[in-house]
Amino acid sequence: MMQFLCALTGRAQEKLPLKLIATTPMPGFTGDFDHFGLDVKGNRLFLASEEQKTVEVFDLRTGERIKSIKGFGQPLTMTYLLESNRLIVADGGDTDAVELVDCKEYKIIKTLKMGPGVDHSAYNPVNGYFYVENGGGPEGKTHVLTIIDTKSFTKVGEVAGLPGNSNEGMIIDRAGKRLYLNLTGTDEVGVIDLSTRQLVERWPLPDVHVAHAIALDEGNHRLFTATRKPPQFLAFNIDTGKVVASLPCVGVNSDMWVDFARKQIYVTGSETASVFTQHDADRYEHLAEVPTAYRAKSSMFVPGLKRLYVADSGKGKPDAKLALQIFEVQ
Repeated sequence: MMQFLCALTGRAQEKLPLKLIATTPMPGFTGDFDHFGLDVKGNRLFLASEEQKTVEVFDLRTGERIKSIKGFGQPLTMTYLLESNRLIVADGGDTDAVELVDCKEYKIIKTLKMGPGVDHSAYNPVNGYFYVENGGGPEGKTHVLTIIDTKSFTKVGEVAGLPGNSNEGMIIDRAGKRLYLNLTGTDEVGVIDLSTRQLVERWPLPDVHVAHAIALDEGNHRLFTATRKPPQFLAFNIDTGKVVASLPCVGVNSDMWVDFARKQIYVTGSETASVFTQHDADRYEHLAEVPTAYRAKSSMFVPGLKRLYVADSGKGKPDAKLALQIFEVQ
């Protein structure tokens, strides 16, 4: 697999689809960065720093680090709430809570305690609900998605009995009716009806395991996921639940983005970002492996700026140079 990726990287060096335009070093930081939050109007990018127990704030255009929000246990996933200028954060580790952050004062103002295993989350802008994974823990056979009304910051329900102790990656359709998630415990993609709060479909992965990154192309009725064992990019037909395309991709992946303007897909993982082009709903081609950094698995794509922001992590490598990288689409 590594030989495959190196060969593709070599062939693509002449004209890569992503160009590194800025790097913000993070001296003194160790461990992993997790996921991003985005405030386009306020020109801010938020990033979870697990080991430092902070959410770091960057200037979206320059990449300058402008603030550090403290008080978390292990910040992981988050959503910025434009109307209230607040950030809602899934806080894992021993904390297992959801935190509400005032983004004017940059401080935690409210906390909701969850069950064990808080990690991934998804926000539904249609009704303002925030769905957060918990209730599993290391020994759990099932887990739940707790539903939080972000306007009142209260629990309003849950999706219970999801198979396995956790999931990786969630995404909600534009209509706010369906939530798709990677059920890592059973090697499936799950589909949740948000009106009934029930798991209504389960799509098995085809002899691949540990799906992480996820993205949605509603226009073509396609859902994309990327696995880690082995590293593979998959395209599902959301009408049938069947895989229509499968290609090798970068390993240790966590995030994936669809660039609809260019019909490209970006998957970020360790050392490179895999770039695919979409010829049509069923045909995909690998374009390049763009060099990034060690465990550069978390990312945020901002279409209006034509930029991909990538977090270089350091878990398991004491001499890793943690940083924020900014790539421009070419």
